[in-house]
Amino acid sequence: MNLKKGFTLIELLIVIAILGVMAVVALLAIDPVEQLARTRDAGRASTVSQLGRALSAFYTNSSAYPTQNNTWVTAIVTSGEVSTVPTQIGTAGCPAGSAAQNGWCYTTGTVSGTPQAIVFALTESKRNDNLCATPATQVAWQVYSTAAGRGGIVCTANATTAPANGVTAFQN
Repeated sequence: MNLKKGFTLIELLIVIAILGVMAVVALLAIDPVEQLARTRDAGRASTVSQLGRALSAFYTNSSAYPTQNNTWVTAIVTSGEVSTVPTQIGTAGCPAGSAAQNGWCYTTGTVSGTPQAIVFALTESKRNDNLCATPATQVAWQVYSTAAGRGGIVCTANATTAPANGVTAFQN
């Protein structure tokens, strides 16, 4: 009796097919594009909070917020509240009615007679959009409100609608 040791071609093809399916499932679970977007959003959250705290310090020292124009970050750098203008983020523009410098959006207003400001940036991650009540029609912004004294995610109807001043209901 002659017994051959080894695998048949069919057995090898089946193993290769199973490994291929497992690799596809693993890549879908990891989703490198989404992971990169989450990483960039973490940086956005940090910078928005830093700029928001710098705006609060600027207001404390000068009793006014910087003028709402395309050099608002430069004004807080000049005052010494932050050391450098943060680098450019993404390509998404700021909504009408807000000032933009390097993609960082800024708006001021008065709520109940108290001046306030918000710094915000559009997020990229699907995870952040899923925090919104209706993710199919809303987008998430990373926001810091000087009135609330903190930051978080705020949802708006679309990417051209700025988050409102007086932000108090953050999604977390």
